Amino acid sequence: MRWVYDDGGRVAAGFRGDASDCVVRSIAIVTGRPYREIYAGITELALLEKYRRGRVGFEAAVGRRSSARDGVLKVTRNAYIDTLGLEWTATMRIGSGCRVHLRDGELPMGRLLVACSQHLTAVIDGVIHDTHDPGRDGTRCVYGYWAARP
Repeated sequence: MRWVYDDGGRVAAGFRGDASDCVVRSIAIVTGRPYREIYAGITELALLEKYRRGRVGFEAAVGRRSSARDGVLKVTRNAYIDTLGLEWTATMRIGSGCRVHLRDGELPMGRLLVACSQHLTAVIDGVIHDTHDPGRDGTRCVYGYWAARP
């Protein structure tokens, strides 16, 4: 799958240095919204996280809160994406093995927010838009993706 460098507007928004901001960056790329708007939304949602071990919902692992700059917990990421009205399509189930990869022809066309292991990336019409190539030479497993509702 082809890859093009895209920081989602991070530098244009005045941010500098390296960051683990794949959630903010990918959402900005797929939706076309400003990086700073997504960053602020994730940061606001992260403040709702609570630190209670073994609970479900807006609960974070002990000692770690989501950060738009340094990584976002799945529950917070999913809650934010839900506000955008995107529809989730699972490509992998427990015990099914990996059936879809970041490889040409395995994902539909369109603007997709793709969930992989420990990473979120933007795929637009079969082209990866990210700050690095996360495809692992076509072996990176795709857990699922969000796309605009038809």
